[in-house]
Amino acid sequence: MDNKISQKLNQIRSWMESKKIDAFIIPHDDEYMSEYLPPQNERLEWATGFNGSAGVAVVTIDKAAIFVDGRYTVQVGNQVDRKYFEIKHLIENPYLKWIEANIDSEGKIGYDSKLHTNNWLESSKKILNNGHLFIAIEDNPIDINWENRPKKIVDKAILLDEKYSGKSCESKRNDIAKKIKDNNLDGVLITALDSICWLLNIRGNDVPCNPVLLSHLMIYSNSDVDLFIEESKIPEGFDLHVGSGVNVFSMNELKSRISSHSGKKIGFDMNKGNLWLFDCMKSSGAKVTHFIDPCTLPKACKNKVEAQGMRDCHVRDAVAVSKFLAWIERKVTNGKLLDEGALSDKLEDFRKQGDKFMGISFDTISAVAGNAAMCHYKHSNEDIPAKMKMNSIYLVDSGGQYLDGTTDVTRTIAIGKPSDSAKKAFTLVLKGHIALGRAIFPEGTSGMQLDPLARQFLWQYGMDYDHGTGHGVGSFLNVHEGPQGIGKKGSKVPLRNGMVISNEPGYYEADTYGFRCENLVLVVDKKSPGSLNTLGFEDLTMVPFDKNLLDLDMMNDLEIEWLNDYHQKVWDKISPSLLGKDLEWLKTQTEKI
Repeated sequence: MDNKISQKLNQIRSWMESKKIDAFIIPHDDEYMSEYLPPQNERLEWATGFNGSAGVAVVTIDKAAIFVDGRYTVQVGNQVDRKYFEIKHLIENPYLKWIEANIDSEGKIGYDSKLHTNNWLESSKKILNNGHLFIAIEDNPIDINWENRPKKIVDKAILLDEKYSGKSCESKRNDIAKKIKDNNLDGVLITALDSICWLLNIRGNDVPCNPVLLSHLMIYSNSDVDLFIEESKIPEGFDLHVGSGVNVFSMNELKSRISSHSGKKIGFDMNKGNLWLFDCMKSSGAKVTHFIDPCTLPKACKNKVEAQGMRDCHVRDAVAVSKFLAWIERKVTNGKLLDEGALSDKLEDFRKQGDKFMGISFDTISAVAGNAAMCHYKHSNEDIPAKMKMNSIYLVDSGGQYLDGTTDVTRTIAIGKPSDSAKKAFTLVLKGHIALGRAIFPEGTSGMQLDPLARQFLWQYGMDYDHGTGHGVGSFLNVHEGPQGIGKKGSKVPLRNGMVISNEPGYYEADTYGFRCENLVLVVDKKSPGSLNTLGFEDLTMVPFDKNLLDLDMMNDLEIEWLNDYHQKVWDKISPSLLGKDLEWLKTQTEKI
């Protein structure tokens, strides 16, 4: 690794000297501003060796540093050589401040405008305002020097039937076109991959775990669409599927096409679209204004067909996860302690047996004992995955993609006899999960307002967790979806009927254990005796919690009643699909306390 990283840094620095650049910024983001990247766009990993899902590196002529948040502190230390990179905390040591301290006040900062947003540039200029110059570069040195770069996937797009989407592409286009007209715009450039796939009722295999296609899309006020995509991905029947008015262009035609709107009012989400696209439109005379992606909210609010699909796929997913947990119990009882990799593979095998399964929705977090304390632990990053240990715990956070929905579930189970401190921590986490799950709240309430419900019991013991409590989830789309969220710094967007969101409080003790209780829930109308219109949650996930980790003395009657009711629903939903020892296991797991 030494020679490769050293060589890559030398290549970047040689390019910097030729361009008279003093610092070069390497974000994790790609051209599509996606959380999950296809292998050929993992530029940060190429330059540093770090393969987490968030981070930034900066290279100067004589130094380099990588900046990550608290989720990746351990991982970055294992993957990045301190001989070449300083390792910094992204929040405590912002990378722009590091640049300010390490180059001259009038230094030139290079960036690839396809990997940053306009909002990023404007805010960065305000932070570095001592004469520093931001220079947009034409050719990324990583792209120039990347040997044996992974090839792009060229699979055909999947045409998603209306029996799964619940609404035709033409109907969706008309709805979005009305929003465009109502805001006096001529068109909107949409760059979020899940928005494009949702709008056209198509899916793809371009990004691991996320059924999306690398593409851009312009929709006009008359509902016509320009779709920019590798044309080889367009399948037979596409024209009939999307309806008239959808014009397909190659990615090579993107610049010329979006630069042809001089004098037109074009909406563009400055938080999602890259700066290069913005510059192309603005420099050609288009009147570009910030306009939140109009697909975001209707995509988040599942229609009746999508909501039922989410219910249905969660039952099949729960069958797979329950078979897996029952299988683990039998293995442990027989003295067979498996490693994290074998466990992850077995869970995927169970999911593959289910109807409509299309793949996993993210890399499974399969973590034993102290590894579970790292909330984004990835066993595949280890030379040798750890084995289960007796009298400890196992945490598994996993999900599936199905034609009718997307799942994400976390369960923590006892391996042998758990310690008293483990039972205390788990019980506090589950109490928070129950409190949030039972909540009834007025329309207009945001996830940020609900977040303390999940943390309150941990707070009483001076405990907390350093991640959000909930994220939105797509319908056979991205497992992380906006605009809704639950967290201390979560979205202020009110929760609405039809949104799917996770309920996943946790607690982590470094090198000892980690607990997370995660269900996906559907926001639904809830009747209340007062005059307010109120909402609540319907549990979609149907997997039992491990009662062996409970300290029942810490639970009140309402909490025990909730757990018993939940386990009864689990039994009713999935017992018809289980047989033999798996059914016996489920009966034990769902028996009333």
